[in-house]
Amino acid sequence: MVDLSKRRFFSKRTVDDNTIRLPWLANSTQFTELCTRCGKCAENCETNIIINGDGGFPQVDFSRGECTFCYGCAQVCPESLFEPEQNNPWDAKASITDGCLAKQNVECRSCGDMCETMAIQFKLEIGKVAQPNLDLDECTGCGACVAVCPTSSINVSKLV
Repeated sequence: MVDLSKRRFFSKRTVDDNTIRLPWLANSTQFTELCTRCGKCAENCETNIIINGDGGFPQVDFSRGECTFCYGCAQVCPESLFEPEQNNPWDAKASITDGCLAKQNVECRSCGDMCETMAIQFKLEIGKVAQPNLDLDECTGCGACVAVCPTSSINVSKLV
């Protein structure tokens, strides 16, 4: 019989605190101690955005798609890692860098077209193409805007 506590001792790694792990994660500081890396969350992700990250621990990869907040990952987890579904899934928000095509005066509204909550809207400016305006109060951190960005200029990360 394998003692998992001893196995974790040898495989424990420092985890980047800004890594988007999973929605509704109750305690991100204890995540690496409690997660058994069974893979059930990734198998049940309806958009296939949960991947094996650093040390084999699950994390979200928005370059693959968006989080629909289906709660499937939490429902199948055999450990007590998740908060109730009615709670806020996470404190993560999108940010748009200067590599954005619109900020380079090239017409592009891909991210705004994908944003279901309309957190990304484009504002007309004199002498420029319409510029992205991100309303953080409306942003759910779902990541729908990330994969469609042709210049990879959108990131979703935890609020610090």
